[in-house]
Amino acid sequence: MLTSLYSAISGLSANGIALSVIGDNVANMNTIGFKSSRVVFSDVLSQTITGVAGDSQVGRGVLVSDVSPLFTQGSFQSTASALDLAIDGEGFFIVSDGLGRYFTRAGQFFLDDEGRIVNAEGLVLQGYLADASGAITGSLGDLVITTQQTPATPTTSVELTLNLDARAEIVTDPFTLDGNGDGTNDDPANFNFSTQITVYDSQGDAHELTAYFVKTADNTWEVHYVYEDPANPGQLLDAGTQTLTFGTSGELVDDGSATPISFNFGTAVVSPQDITFNYGTGTGETPPGTGLDGTTQFASEFAVLNLSQDGYPAGSLQNVNIEQDGTITGIFTNGQTRVIGQVALAKFAAPTELTKLGGNLYAESFNSGQPIIGPASTGGLGRVLSNTLELSNVDLAEEFIRMITAQRGFQANSRIITTSDELLQELVNLKR
Repeated sequence: MLTSLYSAISGLSANGIALSVIGDNVANMNTIGFKSSRVVFSDVLSQTITGVAGDSQVGRGVLVSDVSPLFTQGSFQSTASALDLAIDGEGFFIVSDGLGRYFTRAGQFFLDDEGRIVNAEGLVLQGYLADASGAITGSLGDLVITTQQTPATPTTSVELTLNLDARAEIVTDPFTLDGNGDGTNDDPANFNFSTQITVYDSQGDAHELTAYFVKTADNTWEVHYVYEDPANPGQLLDAGTQTLTFGTSGELVDDGSATPISFNFGTAVVSPQDITFNYGTGTGETPPGTGLDGTTQFASEFAVLNLSQDGYPAGSLQNVNIEQDGTITGIFTNGQTRVIGQVALAKFAAPTELTKLGGNLYAESFNSGQPIIGPASTGGLGRVLSNTLELSNVDLAEEFIRMITAQRGFQANSRIITTSDELLQELVNLKR
């Protein structure tokens, strides 16, 4: 009878622990990235009875042999923040407090006052850093994004595609910047067509150029590049002339782009600044082209079909985009994009052996093995989903069933104690 008491006590203890685990699961059903746990029971065997038929073994109750987390995939929830991340796979995010690294499935990240990607506890998300050109390096460290910016890039090349009207009259009077005859260079005259071009100097300041097209002979055009004198606002300068030659079928023969045009944008920037104006690949150039892949001279209206240049001003980070491989691309105010880092993930041979630290954090243990770290979408680490959070994997219906089972087990073991007590009471009353 005393054995039944001790067995029942172990049952009360074990089922009480089971209820505690179930209560923890239910309490965290809305915790992002939470992984539910389950209790593993094992019986206790400590008494052998020798009888006529041989030895018999009597159990001495139950004990909790393990409480293991269940790392099944949780459901996904869409959010409005690009820094809300979820892992579709077996990996863990790596976060650091500067002293050590920890692991988590909770992907609610924010920006701190230093521009670092951090979680609610202030731990910094770890990833592979990118150099100034946007190339991912092998260095693992804190992901910092808001201090990123793109430096200004001066214009070195302008691409133009247009049609010059073959029906235009040949201009016999020379091109001039003093078209009104007042002695100032502020009114170009004697040209057929014009178009405006925006270019950038070495500090990213924008300058407006105007290309004036002058038909000087059959199938021959001159282009004058006019801009404002930085030392004398309102006064115009002609940076130089470029000759376009066409064939009898309207194809470009040579655009004269072998010689760049030099501009003086002031003493505060790199001057002179050479810019190449490319109108297409002519039949007379080396290597020769068709002459029809760019600018043409057909008997139709003057039209600018394409205009682009390779310069841009300095820009600060405006937004970020995170790909499924963890690549973080910065979108800057000057319209440029650049890779600024890549989220790193870790996985373990035995993730159920990780040590829980609270705050949705896990730590490496001897039994879990060392972390295998790599970029997302490689080595079975899983994909990174932006604007998404992984919800808790707690199944409320299943937890209620376990709770009822544990409750009934607790009640049944308490009944064993009551029954054993009654039997002991009867034994005490035998002497009366």
